[in-house]
Amino acid sequence: MRISVEISYYPLHEEYINPILAFIDRLKTYEDLEIVTNGMSTQVFGDYSSVMSALNTEIEKAFTLPRSVFILKIINSDLRICPNSNE
Repeated sequence: MRISVEISYYPLHEEYINPILAFIDRLKTYEDLEIVTNGMSTQVFGDYSSVMSALNTEIEKAFTLPRSVFILKIINSDLRICPNSNE
């Protein structure tokens, strides 16, 4: 099953930009995922197992920084393929 995930990451720390960029850079190393970023969030597209495994690994790494907040929206569809579909 293909999924789409929208991620917002908020490190509650004075130096918040570098942890966000490092998280995105690590996600981009997963060749089987497609990563799209903008000023408000990061979108991840791929197979459910691959996406969730990568997120599990990378969120755990990000949590080494105290007081980090993640907001995830997950849909069981690849919105790049069918953005206006009810599938």
